[in-house]
Amino acid sequence: MGTKEKILDVKNLTKSFDAKIVLNDLSFDLEKGEIFGLLGPNGAGKTTIIRIILDIIRADHGEIKIFGEEFDESLKERIGYLPEERGLYQKITVLECLRYFAELKNVKKSEDKIDFWLDKVGLHDYKKKKIEGLSKGMQQKIQLVAAFIHNPELSILDEPFSGLDPINTKLAKDILLDLKREGKTIILSTHQMDQVERTCDRILMVNRGKRVLYGSLDEIKSHYKESLVVEYEGDLRRVEGVKKIDDYGKYAELSLEEDTNQQEVLKRLIEIVGVRRFEMKAPSLNEIFIEVVENA
Repeated sequence: MGTKEKILDVKNLTKSFDAKIVLNDLSFDLEKGEIFGLLGPNGAGKTTIIRIILDIIRADHGEIKIFGEEFDESLKERIGYLPEERGLYQKITVLECLRYFAELKNVKKSEDKIDFWLDKVGLHDYKKKKIEGLSKGMQQKIQLVAAFIHNPELSILDEPFSGLDPINTKLAKDILLDLKREGKTIILSTHQMDQVERTCDRILMVNRGKRVLYGSLDEIKSHYKESLVVEYEGDLRRVEGVKKIDDYGKYAELSLEEDTNQQEVLKRLIEIVGVRRFEMKAPSLNEIFIEVVENA
């Protein structure tokens, strides 16, 4: 089985602002055709990573190769970018706005591309409306269209689900998965861990400028113990081998200590309360995120 083509290769990235180290010897790579989650708490260094990749700011040390090359202005047409700081000129129409973004990326037959994308996000009827007349969610979808209008090979999306209701969040997620099926590559930076679990092939989590998690979700989850979910009747007391109980009334989730035998814990539970149902539950990415950040 051949090695997948590397779209992005980052080695030993270091960046400081004044005396504060923002990125500390960070390395990772991005393979063609994957959705890659870039995660971390606020201030972890995610936006700095994105800005260095896009040559908006320079690293102090380290090496970045995009499409096998060092960054060059000509590569910008192969990259789509949705920044965290949104901004559309409010006094022009949707069509004028998207024409402008298409011209920036030298898109040929931009009208066809604009119509295609407006249909895809359900905004074709708003083509002649001014941006200022659109809701926040609609403007967010226009920004997504602007990021994809030139059919980029690599898209870097910073909080793409921000401002979207559940229906449009699903629409955005489905668009990302469609692009992946077409062989496109996506960096997804978001705090919505449920969307990361649904879309991402691999993730990088940074905290205080350092790499703390890196790999596929299955690989990462394999290093964290399953919890025991119990539906019960009675008075649930602390059980030996359990480090934490989250009691939700009708059921409880028990986090087990290391080297604890799950069957032994269940046996002790049955002696204490009436167990109606139980199951082992793999930790969610959200739970892992909280544990990693709190224990840093």
